[in-house]
Amino acid sequence: MIEGDFQLGADPARRRIVVAMSGGVDSSVVAALAHATGAETIGVTLQLYDHGEAVGRAGSCCAGRDIRDARAVCDRLGIAHYVFDHESSFREQVIDDFADEYLAGRTPIPCVKCNMGPKFTDLFGLARELGADALATGHYVRRIQGADGPELHRAIDPARDQSYFLFATTTAQLDFLRFPLGALPKARVREIAADLGLGVAAKPDSQDICFVPDGDYATLVKKLRPEADASGDIVDEAGRKLGEHRGLIHFTVGQRRGIEIGGQAEPLYVVRLEPESRRLVVGPKTALAVRAARLTDINWIGGRATGAVTAKVRSLAKPVPARIQGDDLMFDAPEYGVAPGQAAVLYAGERVLGGGWIAETERATTALAA
Repeated sequence: MIEGDFQLGADPARRRIVVAMSGGVDSSVVAALAHATGAETIGVTLQLYDHGEAVGRAGSCCAGRDIRDARAVCDRLGIAHYVFDHESSFREQVIDDFADEYLAGRTPIPCVKCNMGPKFTDLFGLARELGADALATGHYVRRIQGADGPELHRAIDPARDQSYFLFATTTAQLDFLRFPLGALPKARVREIAADLGLGVAAKPDSQDICFVPDGDYATLVKKLRPEADASGDIVDEAGRKLGEHRGLIHFTVGQRRGIEIGGQAEPLYVVRLEPESRRLVVGPKTALAVRAARLTDINWIGGRATGAVTAKVRSLAKPVPARIQGDDLMFDAPEYGVAPGQAAVLYAGERVLGGGWIAETERATTALAA
């Protein structure tokens, strides 16, 4: 028997599950697990962007290929598959926001905005219209039923955990969502796909933002916002000019590569971006140490938290000890690479408490050694 706990209650055969299918191995296996419960399973794919237009290359159509892969999996499983065009909402809610955030000197996280908009909000509406009892996705997180309702927890495999990108999930959404891969290692997911003869069993994972598959964010931003490519001064914290940059969109807080200023006593890092004056402020690593951050648009999953928490300020960072007081997050020890525009996600052990957007930071007076 293949794994997967959908927590649908008695008589799954009377239930209906909608599966968000991207055409990759993860969502394909979720569809297989849902089908194995005996529930009626429907695969839904959102066409979110024109890949060829996104990368500016004729004949590039990975979005179309992914749709074909999702349909082939559904055909193999013998379940229905529907495709809905949500390209316009994806452009407005995710791509345009991505460009505007870079233009404002912030570091965006489009995957969170996509989960908040097209993937969850739009898919929720579609799933409800289809009469579904649950919406299942291929995210590596766990939904655990607690004493006060469903809770969001980190995945068993920390290398695959995607809880950072789901901090904005609401309690109402969590009640409807299912994440059957959260307790599985990726190797097992591929084994299930291979055992079932799914053509996507060996399909590579996507490594970049879906609408910037070559990783060249600056080119996309320049295409959408030509004014973002304006050059400006590179200055130290005292305002002394050290050189010139070729556009703030090429830099983020904490970045070291690309500054290209020689003759300094120690390596320089991006400390701050000033879009109004187009200045790039750089300094030593100690200048990146942050003691606190002010959060906005905080989302709590299952009630507001106060006091001691652990916090992740980057998707690949380890959670660090901190305290939440109102909208302020205070780190127990100086934290590095805390950038406005990114998210701070809060945990109690393995449970996701919620999180918010980093609006501004407060520098630590005493930093750790560089």
